[in-house]
Amino acid sequence: MHLSDQTNEHKVVPFEKKGSTTKCPDHSTKVCDLHCEKCHVPICSQCVSSGVHLGHKAIEISKFLTSKKKIIGYDSHEIENCIYPKYQEATSNVSVKKADARKHYQKLKTSLKQQGETIHNEIDTVVQTFQSEIDGMEFKHMEMIDKQEKAINRTIVEIKQIILDLKKMLDTSDVCILSEYTSTNEKFREFPAQFEVSVPTFTPQEIKKEQIYKQLGSLSKLVITTEPHFCPTNTPSTISSPLARPLIDEPLILIDINTEYAEGIGLCSVACLSDSELWTRGEDETMKLYNLVGELLESIPTKSGNTPCDIAVTQSQDLVYTDPNDSTINIAKNSQIQSMIKLRGWLAFNLCNTTSGDILVTMVSDDQKQSKVMRYCGSSWKQSIQWDDQGRPLFSSDAELKYLSENKNFDICVADWTAGRVVVVSAAGKLRFRYAGPPSTSCTKDSFKHEGITTDSQSRILIADSDKHRIHIVDQDGHFLHYIDNCGLQYPVGLCVDSNDDLFVAEFYTSKVKKIQYST
Repeated sequence: MHLSDQTNEHKVVPFEKKGSTTKCPDHSTKVCDLHCEKCHVPICSQCVSSGVHLGHKAIEISKFLTSKKKIIGYDSHEIENCIYPKYQEATSNVSVKKADARKHYQKLKTSLKQQGETIHNEIDTVVQTFQSEIDGMEFKHMEMIDKQEKAINRTIVEIKQIILDLKKMLDTSDVCILSEYTSTNEKFREFPAQFEVSVPTFTPQEIKKEQIYKQLGSLSKLVITTEPHFCPTNTPSTISSPLARPLIDEPLILIDINTEYAEGIGLCSVACLSDSELWTRGEDETMKLYNLVGELLESIPTKSGNTPCDIAVTQSQDLVYTDPNDSTINIAKNSQIQSMIKLRGWLAFNLCNTTSGDILVTMVSDDQKQSKVMRYCGSSWKQSIQWDDQGRPLFSSDAELKYLSENKNFDICVADWTAGRVVVVSAAGKLRFRYAGPPSTSCTKDSFKHEGITTDSQSRILIADSDKHRIHIVDQDGHFLHYIDNCGLQYPVGLCVDSNDDLFVAEFYTSKVKKIQYST
């Protein structure tokens, strides 16, 4: 009993401050209850009264702990979920570069050898000269690739250790250790310099013995240029720990918006411009912006006059849409349509924006034998997702819609209508799981006809089960959580969520958009 113990002084602190009673290094009998912002050290009341920290700003130690751990949490999240996966992706790209470079140089040598054998002994010396030049350029090229690979691998080892250290820091309340922490994420945000290679080519000429050098051909020089690449920066302003928003038993319809699409023109897609404005897309050539009271704010026809296949809103608040009949991906800036990407051999169908500012697009080949997800940064291709680890297609290859959405854990969720399942892959394109309905039901490929898909701040996946007029809610690992089936939905298709995790549902036949609250 503390009351009977007269030999020790017992300190009673609130439970939430447990673990934050660090002894003052200068006054061993005192506990640090403040943190000096100028000196960056924990201090006690005696430190303050001594005058050493006179005029310095001091904050409560509990507030400092909370702030510091929040910063460490941001850094841990960014380096583990953004920076580290990018380096992993870079290692895969290095292997591809090596294979392509070797293949190119082999073709180069083969072409040169064939031309040399035609001229026989007269050009042996010239062949050897060119051969040496190629070998030198290949060595230099491969040396640059090897150097890049080693730099990336060294950095990955360092990042892994930092991730472990950060997780340990998140588990400690030792203010001295936390006070010494300085973020190293900035060091890794800039990738090792990438280089662009203009590979040499060989152009054979008609052989003339007297001009053997010219007749053999010309060999361009190896050109290597470098440029820095950055991982998207996730700062405390762009990454936040979302408040827990548990599901409610009975979802509620908050707003019912009537759009102005004519009878017989189905409403297919909806995308949030803000919490109070929505872009919509129907089965005609016009995309329309509405507010929550159903007022039409803006109409934008497609550039080609074709029906758009899907719409999304970028981080800069611009509307983007796909036009498979024109093989283009387009963007509307200040109501002016610009073609961002012109495809050859592929048709673009559905698309979504990502937290990094990239655009993900589902595509089908012209012959409908292949299907893939492409990642673009502006008009530049960054990533292709098509096969699983066994070389099998991840997605069905027909021209049916494949709505998609990026989850908060960077997974890519694709609603494959023909396959009757949702395919979820990691940011690196690795298959995580497939969802075809809750295991307790008889959902099959034929019965689970889903279309729209979106995700919320809790990394939950929401899927429109059109034929059964309901929404599936699934966690980030594919476990069924709940249905939204009490709101009188009629053939729900397009989905999106706002910043409050309220769900907007586009109904195909009624051309209505319903705003639904499904979480607290």
